[in-house]
Amino acid sequence: MRPYFEKMNSFGRELNEGQIKSSEQNVDQIKAVEAEVRETVKKIKASGFPEEKINARGQMTVWQRINYLIDPGTWCPLHTLYNPEGNAEGHTNVFDGMAKISGKWCIVIGFDNKVLAGAWVAGQPDNILRVTNLSKRLNVPLVWLVNCSGVKLPEQEKFYANRRGSGTAFFRHAELNQMGIPILAGIYGTNPAGGGYQGISPTILFAHKNCNIAVGGGGILSGMSPKGFFDEEGAEALIASAKQYKAKPPGSVDIHYDETGFFRYKYEEETGVLDGLKEYMRDVPAYHPKYFQVAQPKDPAFKADDLYRLVPFNQKQMYSFDEILARLVDGSEHMEFRPDYGPEIYTGLVKMGGFLVGCIGNRQGWLGEGYPEYADYPGIGGKLYRQGLIKMNEFVTLCGRDRVPIIWFQDTSGIDVGDIAEKAELLGLGQSLIYSIQSTDVPQMLVVLRKGTAAAHYVMGGPTANRHNAFTLGISTTEIYVMHGETAAAASYSRRLVKEKDAGRSLQPVIDNMNKMAQEYHDNSRPIYCAQKGLIDEVVQLNELRKYLMAFAGCVYQNPKSICPQHQMLLPRSIKG
Repeated sequence: MRPYFEKMNSFGRELNEGQIKSSEQNVDQIKAVEAEVRETVKKIKASGFPEEKINARGQMTVWQRINYLIDPGTWCPLHTLYNPEGNAEGHTNVFDGMAKISGKWCIVIGFDNKVLAGAWVAGQPDNILRVTNLSKRLNVPLVWLVNCSGVKLPEQEKFYANRRGSGTAFFRHAELNQMGIPILAGIYGTNPAGGGYQGISPTILFAHKNCNIAVGGGGILSGMSPKGFFDEEGAEALIASAKQYKAKPPGSVDIHYDETGFFRYKYEEETGVLDGLKEYMRDVPAYHPKYFQVAQPKDPAFKADDLYRLVPFNQKQMYSFDEILARLVDGSEHMEFRPDYGPEIYTGLVKMGGFLVGCIGNRQGWLGEGYPEYADYPGIGGKLYRQGLIKMNEFVTLCGRDRVPIIWFQDTSGIDVGDIAEKAELLGLGQSLIYSIQSTDVPQMLVVLRKGTAAAHYVMGGPTANRHNAFTLGISTTEIYVMHGETAAAASYSRRLVKEKDAGRSLQPVIDNMNKMAQEYHDNSRPIYCAQKGLIDEVVQLNELRKYLMAFAGCVYQNPKSICPQHQMLLPRSIKG
């Protein structure tokens, strides 16, 4: 298959002087949002005790541990802004991302020991569930940096129980182990109760000499026989017990290395734990890239910074999706699937780091005379019509057959609506696309370039496809809502306007409510808001987007669960005809 893949068709053009001059404001608008995101992340990472205070205790912070552990330049953080319950610290007390350790891709997650010594807090269980699902979907190891003081007791009702509560991670760890996906855990600090469970459920435990894990910590043990109320005598007893268990908490290294053997290794230095993790990561199952690379990796032919000029900040401005894709893929080369059918959708094969990837994206602008063919109105890019839905179904199905991972790019205003569209079977074709995605069993990811709207957000590989969607990225121009705020306000208040008009009353109060609703839609669809609520998994700078796409492809092809030999692939032959 070398002739198919080694040199694909080139696409994309250099920006001209007019494009550069006319896009200065666009660059400034996008970079202003990126600066806001960076400042928010900076505050989040600085929450809790300062680094100097943690270091003075003889400990490294979670960020120092991560930076020591991972291969330089490979960190692709996820869920940094995730904070669905509005914790004051701005995060869920765990940080995670994709990275290489000893040359192998994995998912890394660590408790933030600067905040409540890494306690369980609201929103954390769902964060951890996303991470374990990511490891499962990409079939790569999960590496934990455990330093968890247990439950934040005053708020236990927010995260302890329920179907997606904190205990879910233990069952997900069991699932990963059953699937042959190793979970490596470096254990630091005092880890009682919930922290102990988190520490014992991985595959192999690497312990620092001063760490411990236990079913119950000193605080629990010292209060196990209350009278049913507290008095001065009971308080004095608690003081004595607390002093005893502070001196030597249960579940020390003496117990779990020398007696139970739960700790496979123990280390004198904190860095020794990380070195142990590195050593094991060298030996995890991984194919050499030559097994799956279809060509030598190449940089795109055009600069990544062009994206600041090509992705319009103005949601109503048109642009060329092909030009954006040309700045992201190896050599700015592709093999487009059915270019003359379903013009509102791009489908094609590209290379990321020499690996074959399928790409699907919304094209923008006027779609030409007579399209869609079933209607008497013109088609506009960003909306989905019959041909586009059929084309995506076919492409996704062939990617599944050939075991090719898929990257989706969304900028969609939804699926065509009305009786004409219903007669054209758009409802059924949208569900068909969901069925096709579910049938593929190949990893997929999504980039929301601008609008993720209505059911189109679901059917185009959105995070609701959570059995296959590994993660979803946003950028500074991302907006996600069921419909545009102005449309929602019109839909909500149009009948009220009629009633007020017929009654001879002032329309201004209704108009004020409409403007308020439109503004709320705008505020609640900003990139930072979307990341905080989990609608996307990270807000990424435009010039770092390719790094994530490369990491995704690298993870997918590191140890795939199934293989289609290159010379048995059907999709490239279907394209060639």
